[in-house]
Amino acid sequence: MSATALFFTLIFVAVAMILSLWQHLGLERELLVGTIRAAVQLTAVGYILHLVFDLRDWPYLILMILAMTLVASHNAAKRGSGLDKIFIKVFAAIFAAEAMAMTILLGLNIIEATPRFIIPLSGMIIGNSMVACGLLLNRLQNEIQSHRDQIKVALSLGATSRQAAETALRNAVRASTIPLIDSLKTVGLVQLPGMMTGLIIGGASPVEAVRYQLLILFSLTAVATLSSIILAFSAYPNMFSKSHQLKTTFLNQT
Repeated sequence: MSATALFFTLIFVAVAMILSLWQHLGLERELLVGTIRAAVQLTAVGYILHLVFDLRDWPYLILMILAMTLVASHNAAKRGSGLDKIFIKVFAAIFAAEAMAMTILLGLNIIEATPRFIIPLSGMIIGNSMVACGLLLNRLQNEIQSHRDQIKVALSLGATSRQAAETALRNAVRASTIPLIDSLKTVGLVQLPGMMTGLIIGGASPVEAVRYQLLILFSLTAVATLSSIILAFSAYPNMFSKSHQLKTTFLNQT
């Protein structure tokens, strides 16, 4: 794609801004800031990836993956700002999911151990885990808040915090994985996923593109489930005291 063609794609942003002005939505500033940030961030990442691909050194590769994990953890942790040490717990969940996925992909020689494969796949894995963790935190807090009376009754009858929160935990994990499960059910029927589309546009065989897309879909399903479960069971104790009582401070913040 030429620079001129890329410039013309700003027409789509202009259309969105015109519609916002027409309907008085007040989205013009956010659209402008988002467009500029996207252009700057992706351009910077493009040059960084070019450098990393040329260097082929594992320290730089690991450093980039850690940086992506830190940014993703910071973003997802905002959903649970009222919970103690939530950033560390989100980071642990996302890092564990990334480590599990890369261990399988590299250990079984499913992908090549090169930056060209590891970085894009890690980005998708970390990004998907980030979304799952954010959804998990949001839903878990809402579940605890909306069912606090039932939870208090269960605790008063001798249930542990784990037993009292079990339904909330199950519902939160389920909610965080629903988007991916729905995607699995409709892929190829409603849309062609991004990686598959990119490979086809790049000249790859459609059959080869399908194989890589299935690899991504299956791995993302696993990492979303794993990161959600890890975070759910590490985050919920912060909502209860050591004597298995629902924290008043948590209820006030939610």
